[in-house]
Amino acid sequence: MTDPTSRLPSNLKIRTIQPSDNSQLAVIIRDTLAEFGANRPGTVYFDSSTDALSELFLAPMSSYFVAESEGKILGGGGIFPTEGLPEGTCELVKMYLLPEARGIGLGRTLIEKCLQTAREHGFQKAYLETLTELHLALKIYEKFGFEYLSAPLGNTKHFSCGLWMLKKL
Repeated sequence: MTDPTSRLPSNLKIRTIQPSDNSQLAVIIRDTLAEFGANRPGTVYFDSSTDALSELFLAPMSSYFVAESEGKILGGGGIFPTEGLPEGTCELVKMYLLPEARGIGLGRTLIEKCLQTAREHGFQKAYLETLTELHLALKIYEKFGFEYLSAPLGNTKHFSCGLWMLKKL
């Protein structure tokens, strides 16, 4: 079996979000949710923060990373100290990729970057919420050792997310 990271663009850059990225990332997030039939209330599709991610990720202990190749944003993902999570726990958030950026190891690369940053910030656990429609991502989260929970943690306000996972870092 070939290593999917060997298919990453040779000029791939993983960098911190900038204000100029906001509109492109909002389109990627909303288009992905629509593609999988998950563009409904109670998801980030309707969050006003989706249009201003760079401002959201100015919060202490948060980080958002953008994957870019040849000046084109391919997607991104981040960590956030979501309100109401147990102490020492961050949330893996807004992990979305363009269709052509899936299946090449980019999602794995972004998750690794996020989890390493979470450890550097001193978090001991990472939590995520997702939807059954995003089945491709579920397999990746499972490979990273995220385990399913029976109920949500924290106060994300994403009531449409019916799957919750947690990983010890």
